[in-house]
Amino acid sequence: MKNKLLNNAAYDLKFLLNRGYRKKGALNFVSNKYLLNKNERNYLFRRTFSDSKSLSRQGKLISLDEIGGRNIFVDGYNVLITSETIINHEYDSLVMCDDGVLRDLKAVFGKYHMDINTEKVMLAVLQLITQHHPLFINFLFDSPVSKSGYLAKLTNSILEVQGVKGSAETVRNVDYELIKRSNASCGVVVTSDGVIIDRVEDILDIPYWFCMENNCLKYLE
Repeated sequence: MKNKLLNNAAYDLKFLLNRGYRKKGALNFVSNKYLLNKNERNYLFRRTFSDSKSLSRQGKLISLDEIGGRNIFVDGYNVLITSETIINHEYDSLVMCDDGVLRDLKAVFGKYHMDINTEKVMLAVLQLITQHHPLFINFLFDSPVSKSGYLAKLTNSILEVQGVKGSAETVRNVDYELIKRSNASCGVVVTSDGVIIDRVEDILDIPYWFCMENNCLKYLE
């Protein structure tokens, strides 16, 4: 999606954010100036952050080698959807953002539909994490989303078959539970959600590590 127009818009947005302007107002101003469409606005919103925000979040990102012996709390839909995009080699909607986090611009968590790939992707996520010997893995799924109970049941079945110490459950407010549980146990949160990142200590970006394994970072914007 990157082009000269968006580069200029991103520059202007970052300029305003670095001077303390609220993101919503700054984004509206820049988007109106450059006559950006809905997708271009979404691109700027999810990719562009102030320098201070970017540095703060980058400082929370840890590597897979650092999760040994720690509790891992997974933002289920957030991680599943972006990981599925990567495993299916659908790179067009992926972007490396200013804050160092890989995001899927087309991800719509409330409209996720399970298919034949869901179990394969969940198993891949689990195997990538367990290779580095965490203490416990807790997957959380948004209960208002259709089939979330079935997805939690499927994940628990995979955990059991693989002999992994962990659990999966549905909760009404995933953000709140991830923040509360990780801070209470000095745990690691797996998510790309900026609201969560800003309120916890350590973040693991699983989709990024999938890209590293599949050598697909070169395809990202």
